[in-house]
Amino acid sequence: MKKSSPGLVNVKYLILLFHLSVCICSTQTIFSQQKAVFTTTGSNLVIQFGEQTVANIILPASGTDFRYKEQDQVVNNCVYQLFTITSVSGKPINISGAITADSSSISCESDPRESGLKIVRAVSGASHSLLNNAVYNREDDWLVSFDHNNTKMVIRPEVSGKIIHYQFSITGNEIIIRFRPNYYQKHRGLTYFHPKEYAVYQKPVVGWCSWFAYFDKVTEANVIKTADIISEKFKPFGLSYLQIDDGYQQNPIGSSTSWLIPNQKFPSGLEKLAKYISNKGLQPGIWTNVSFTDSAAAYQNRTLFVRDKNNTPVSGNWIGYVMDGNQPATIEKFIAPVYKTLNQFGWQYFKLDALRHLKYEGYNSYKEFFDGKNNNRDSAFRKIVQTVRKEAGKDHFLLACWGIRPELVGIADGCRIGNDGYSYAGLAQYNSYNNIIWRNDPDHIVLSQKEAYRSCTATSLTGSLFMLTDKPEVYESSPLIEAAQRTIPVLFTQPGQVYDVDPSRSGHIGLYEAEMSGSGPRVFDAGTATTTGLFSLEVNRLFENWLVLGRMDERDNLIPVKDLGLDPNKQYLCFEFWTKKFIGIVNKQFSPGTIDSNYHCQVFCLREKLSHPQLLATNRHVSCGGFEINEMNWSENALSGSSELVANDLYVIYVYEPDNSLLKDIKLEGADLISNKKEGNIRMITAKSSHNATLHWSFMY
Repeated sequence: MKKSSPGLVNVKYLILLFHLSVCICSTQTIFSQQKAVFTTTGSNLVIQFGEQTVANIILPASGTDFRYKEQDQVVNNCVYQLFTITSVSGKPINISGAITADSSSISCESDPRESGLKIVRAVSGASHSLLNNAVYNREDDWLVSFDHNNTKMVIRPEVSGKIIHYQFSITGNEIIIRFRPNYYQKHRGLTYFHPKEYAVYQKPVVGWCSWFAYFDKVTEANVIKTADIISEKFKPFGLSYLQIDDGYQQNPIGSSTSWLIPNQKFPSGLEKLAKYISNKGLQPGIWTNVSFTDSAAAYQNRTLFVRDKNNTPVSGNWIGYVMDGNQPATIEKFIAPVYKTLNQFGWQYFKLDALRHLKYEGYNSYKEFFDGKNNNRDSAFRKIVQTVRKEAGKDHFLLACWGIRPELVGIADGCRIGNDGYSYAGLAQYNSYNNIIWRNDPDHIVLSQKEAYRSCTATSLTGSLFMLTDKPEVYESSPLIEAAQRTIPVLFTQPGQVYDVDPSRSGHIGLYEAEMSGSGPRVFDAGTATTTGLFSLEVNRLFENWLVLGRMDERDNLIPVKDLGLDPNKQYLCFEFWTKKFIGIVNKQFSPGTIDSNYHCQVFCLREKLSHPQLLATNRHVSCGGFEINEMNWSENALSGSSELVANDLYVIYVYEPDNSLLKDIKLEGADLISNKKEGNIRMITAKSSHNATLHWSFMY
């Protein structure tokens, strides 16, 4: 670094003046904000946050003319810290180094790019995408990013135990480094996001819900028949939950017996039904809500409810009488016994409904009740759901329903982000929340001719909550069950962006405190109008990295590979998963063509082209091998690996063979070879086992 570079001699003085100015203008709230410390030592810039070294950055080499500036500012109670490195000569400068974060961290995009396709990005494994310009550390909720402005950058993760070192190299005339502490909590407005206090649910959540199949007419016989059929048709592929919805409980609801002793349509009782579902190898799930419609019980226990100035229990649409969550006796009498007993009965998945109505028609509509007692409405709300969380079992899945519920961050495992009825639009409106804040629930999937493949694909590629909801007869006869079988279980994913591709909803998140009616979607609830039909899943495994792109509609007719985070200077093999067609060798861009009317969507698998025979895809899962392949290797002119097979399911391995490749032998252990075919450069090898098995395969050339 040149000692004469402008800004270096007086940098400590300038920084001191800046911090003095902040102190003069700041309020006590601003003082409470923790900030990073930027320290320059020789040719290194070190960013420290608390006791942690976040980044070690090697500044431009000695002899390079550049200047740098540091700035931090508090805007709307959010801390923004910037560090700029600017070329004086106009020649590009380069910085490199490493960002160090824990295993909860991700490399990602921090902000939308000015150009390029809108694509909802999800990642399985540590992301290597060329779109990444940032690292987000979930446990400490900080974000380090480098501006895209005409820079070239590469960020590569190196996993070392529970630590990830993100090696980076950046070139440009001006390099801007941003540090944003409390990113989701402050910058994204999620007050209750305290990530050190909870972990996101990482197991697949795939199941069936009775609601759209039977609505409130569901019977015990319906549930038993469904358990019999889905345990046969879907359990081997990864479906694990069966959830009964509204229709089993007694009315009026309110007392614990109305939930625990079902109506006459369920003569065997809830404990025996849970046991039946469990004996089918499924996990029993149950719907309840926080409404209270038993007027006699409400008036007999009026001190346990929100009351008006005449000491009369108040009521509202959809919620009935409003339970006061700040009263310990309310919790002990009406909440804890229900969920403790359901847990003891064997129920393992809990869908908690009417939460928006408790908050809007209940607590928000009668805020004077809480203001007068100096009680917090969110506290009352959270105490009820925290009790459900505790008594239902910390290892059991808890779904908050319906609409965005920022007050319940850290309590619920999942959130129904929109209204009744499936829509993948919400997966673009809250993509940055999924598996960082909670698991997104786009609502139940109907295997209709138009929507089966599209809904299953979008849900699986994003790693969202996946629930079917057809009558079981559909699964006995319809070929559309393939849409579900090939997309489950969902992989655990994390977002490739910490912003929402469609920010039209999440930008209004703070308005939940002002609403007094939950009768329909509000401006912050996930909607149904889509701004993109593209969903990508980046799959990163020890043996290979590749990308899967889902196309839900035909609005984008040309796909540049740079917009996918791939290298436009490389060649990629492109395979369409549903039609099983080899699209060809892709360089720079490709045309996806017309969507097949049998599927109403497309799924493209793109793998970097190698000089030898290589895996193109498999037919087991929409991730094209990301779920079932354990290992894979090319060595001594042989392509080998191992895969987990479903009993009696034809397993197809698609191999790309360059011209002049000669297959000499196929070895399979754990399954039978059914067929070996070749069309053009694509070889299709089909295997089958009569039981669930690990297939070891090797193709010698």
